[in-house]
Amino acid sequence: MTTSAGRTVLVDPGQHGAYATVGEAILGAPDGTCVSIAAGTYAETLELVDRTLTLRAAEGADVLLDGTGADVPVLLARGGALTVHGLTVQAGDAAAVQADNAELTIADCTVRADRGPAVAVRGPGPVAIRDVTITGAEHGLVLEGTSGAVENVVIDNIAADGMIIGLGADPVIRSCEVSGCGQRGLYIYQHARPVVDNCRIARTGQAAIAVAHRSEPALRRTSVRDARGVGIDVGPNCGGSIEGCDIDNTAEPAIRLATTATTQVMSEPTDHGGGASPLDASLAELDGMVGLRGAKAEVRSLIDEIQVNSWRARAGLSVGALSHHLVFAGAPGTGKTTVARIYGKLLRELGVLPKGEFREVSRRDLVGQYIGHTAEKTATVFEQALGGVLFIDEAYTLSRQSGSGGDFGQEAIDTLVKLMEDHREEIAVIVAGYTAEMRQFLAANPGLSSRFAKTVEFEDYTPHELVDIISRMVADSDYELDPRSEPALTEYFRRISAAPGFGNARDARRLFERMRKTQAGRLRRLGRIPNTAELRGIRVDDVLTAIDAGRSR
Repeated sequence: MTTSAGRTVLVDPGQHGAYATVGEAILGAPDGTCVSIAAGTYAETLELVDRTLTLRAAEGADVLLDGTGADVPVLLARGGALTVHGLTVQAGDAAAVQADNAELTIADCTVRADRGPAVAVRGPGPVAIRDVTITGAEHGLVLEGTSGAVENVVIDNIAADGMIIGLGADPVIRSCEVSGCGQRGLYIYQHARPVVDNCRIARTGQAAIAVAHRSEPALRRTSVRDARGVGIDVGPNCGGSIEGCDIDNTAEPAIRLATTATTQVMSEPTDHGGGASPLDASLAELDGMVGLRGAKAEVRSLIDEIQVNSWRARAGLSVGALSHHLVFAGAPGTGKTTVARIYGKLLRELGVLPKGEFREVSRRDLVGQYIGHTAEKTATVFEQALGGVLFIDEAYTLSRQSGSGGDFGQEAIDTLVKLMEDHREEIAVIVAGYTAEMRQFLAANPGLSSRFAKTVEFEDYTPHELVDIISRMVADSDYELDPRSEPALTEYFRRISAAPGFGNARDARRLFERMRKTQAGRLRRLGRIPNTAELRGIRVDDVLTAIDAGRSR
């Protein structure tokens, strides 16, 4: 008795005894069959449910599966295992190749699409995609929750994102080229952990590589060129590593790390003016903040002085004593906390502080309920922050003149003055608050002002800078903002910036949250599950409604 394993059937409309269409061959073939397809154009869309089949172009044959005009995928595999070899697949308004909880192998193929993704895989896979060219799609390759390998894939002329890796996907992506993308070249989101090795990404409308939603990619020996956005953009709470990447001709900074990102920049890339050693990466993070020109210049001058002192000491030259304690003066929402975090990382990378960890406290963390209790609380907090940055927000509330707490607050100040002197090489203390109130605070103890190296002024953001900030919030949260919203946003921020209690970036955050709620309400009323573009899109009407909601409060 023989079995059908390894069987081959032929599709050739011009040959007797062969199948006339690919669909007929799939229906008639048992699992494990290789469907060999003769040269020609086949206007078919094919759905395989729990099937194990191979679709292969006959030797030397040019085979086109043409789904132009169809609103369903050309090749759709649900469960099972599909292998596609040597074909050209042309899609219309849906995916060219889609695999849902199926194993997918694609080799030596050309895949094109109009509005949908060229190749979309959802589920564990695994996938094996190699020697494939993808062009002309909305998204090139989408892998969600998928393992496997992607090698020698060329993705070009893509309307939105070239490659999307999400929902915990952990493929190995090696020796691929992504170029000519309207948005990002490589977008990694929602806990994805791909290894990206020896790839080339160029000519992108936004960041070349964007990492979001607690993803942890390993980016190795990858070249990034000619991006209108930054080279590599790592969002909040993301990790992973960047090793030996070569970045050239992108927006500044070359690598932008969110404050809470833990990504390790493990070695320097080829330096084209945007190098990314740990120190350079932190400086790039500082430079990448919106506005704050004066504050950023002050911090950079401090870092320059520390660096030069280190070089002088190594050369056996005399070095003057430097205080690392700073006063950050300005209104709420102007980036003081973020800059303080970066300052701590810079001091760590320069070897000034062993840990560079950041601890933020306020009056209630330092002031006790009775005489003597405050000194104990303040000393405990101070000791816990040794080796890093102690950031005291609204520090002026500790002074007698503030009218809040009397001698208990003064006791905290007096304790801090002594501890800052005793441990001046082991910690950086940053006190922050409104400019006028901080002048009052520094007068609360005769030795207090001398403990701080300088006062760094943080100016209010301009309306245009606030539009930039909210645009970044939108992108970091995986939304897309209609660019026609910019005039309304600019006018809104121009109006509120003149009002009492203006919160700068805090007001931008509040507006963004209202925009998200407005969009969610609109989508919920659709009466169906929105598609990906709808889930990402924030319309002008959403923005206007959110602005109006803010006026009514």
